[in-house]
Amino acid sequence: MGESATDRAETFRHAQEYIGRRVSESLKAIDPALIERCIRILTEAPVTFVYGAGRSGIIGRAFAMRLVQAGITAYVIGESVTPIVRKGDATFLLSGRGESYASIQTANIVRRQGAELIVVTARPSSKLAHAASLLIVLDLPEDAERKRFAPLGTLFESASLRFTDSLIAAVLHARGESEETMQSRHAIMV
Repeated sequence: MGESATDRAETFRHAQEYIGRRVSESLKAIDPALIERCIRILTEAPVTFVYGAGRSGIIGRAFAMRLVQAGITAYVIGESVTPIVRKGDATFLLSGRGESYASIQTANIVRRQGAELIVVTARPSSKLAHAASLLIVLDLPEDAERKRFAPLGTLFESASLRFTDSLIAAVLHARGESEETMQSRHAIMV
C-alpha cells in the first residue's frame, strides 16, 4: 500500500512480461504431434464437450463458444441443456492441478461412455492426466517470481486461454472456415 504509482506501474510491467514469457515457453514445449491429434479429435467428433472448474471453467466456456462459432457442435458440461456424452464424442477438460473431484468424476463418466478425453493440465502425474486419451501438459515449473507476478493459477489459466485460442485458429484452418463464417454463427447478445 505504501508503493508509489511508479512502483505499481513497474510491478505491472514486470508481471505482464513474466506471464507472457512463461506462457510462451510452456506453449512452445508442446509436441506438435499432440496438437495435430487434438485438432483431429475436435474436428472429427460429432459433439465436443468442455469442462473446467473455477477459473479453468471460465477458459473452457470461452473455448466452447469459439468451437460453436467455428461450426462445431459443442456444449459446456454442467449446463442444463447439455446432453449426455456418447461413444465417439470428444471431451476437452481443463484442470491446472488435475486433482479436483468434479474433474475426475467427469473424466470417469467420459471414459465409461467411450468418448475421447483431451486433458489439459499442468501436472502430468495427476489422476486426471492418467485418465486422458490425449494429454496436453502446460509445463509451468515453479520459480521464485511466480507468487509475486502470477499468483495461484494465473500461469495455467493464461496458458490455457492462449492454447485454446490458438487451437481455434488451427481448427478454422482445418475446416476451411474464416472469421466471416465465425461471425455468421456469433450469438446475438443483448
